[in-house]
Amino acid sequence: MVKQKYLDKAEVLIEALPYIQRFNRKIVVIKYGGSAMLDEELKENVIKDAVLLKLVGFKPIIVHGGGKEISRWVGKVGMKPRFVNGLRVTDKETMEIAEMVLAKVNKELVTLVESLGVDAVGISGKDGGLLKCTKKLSGGEDIGYVGEVKEVNPRILHELLDQDFLPVIFPVGFDENYDSYNINADDAACAIAEAVHAEKLAFLSDIEGVYKDQDDPSTLISELHIHEAEKLISDGYVGGGMIPKLKNCIDAIENGVNRVHILDGRIPHSLLLEIFTNKGIGTAILREDGEKYYNEHA
Repeated sequence: MVKQKYLDKAEVLIEALPYIQRFNRKIVVIKYGGSAMLDEELKENVIKDAVLLKLVGFKPIIVHGGGKEISRWVGKVGMKPRFVNGLRVTDKETMEIAEMVLAKVNKELVTLVESLGVDAVGISGKDGGLLKCTKKLSGGEDIGYVGEVKEVNPRILHELLDQDFLPVIFPVGFDENYDSYNINADDAACAIAEAVHAEKLAFLSDIEGVYKDQDDPSTLISELHIHEAEKLISDGYVGGGMIPKLKNCIDAIENGVNRVHILDGRIPHSLLLEIFTNKGIGTAILREDGEKYYNEHA
């Protein structure tokens, strides 16, 4: 008699099949950040997920931040990080540290991908003129070398994808004077997903998804159309850091991305669970004409 655990494994693979068929050869942008970047086991799980997506026929692109690591290194050299309205004030010296730290994190992720048997290339938003930006103000205040994406030139990404590489991007771009700017990784991932017409954009962070009631974990919403997401914002159900994240999701959908996922990167393999299972694990935001296809909505 075949053991039940093996039958259960077969069930999981069969459940994944329609999703593999649906998204074969489609671009998936993964924004990787939060605590999952600091925990080595979680980091390995995230990269394994991205590698698996690549090996079953998806075209993943990883966009990563490194805010906590930047703060650590700023402290190491005796500087104190300053924030205005939640955004890091980035002077010339901080920008130099940020770029070095992000490049270090980038090559660590590339090495991890390569160790799992997939070819990866690490680039910044400067390479191939990928991310051109302007200075970002915070409530009218100058916060230094913090950039707002003005233009994306995705040619380098298409070249890498066509040559079967997995691109790993850190969000440093330049302005018209070729000065370097640090860009919020959520903003960069959103702009890149729009430019490459990604089928999916997944935000891996330290939140489980969108709740109808922030104090009640049972109110996690599996799927939202754009108008439902906008209503949650206008009715005051979401606040703080979730507002810019949801607005990024809405913006991405309105500019051609098919589905956007908000996932808790602290949950092992949350990316695979969201993409390959009927129930999902986070929150998916979709176009007005997008089909809700998780079983609980059937």
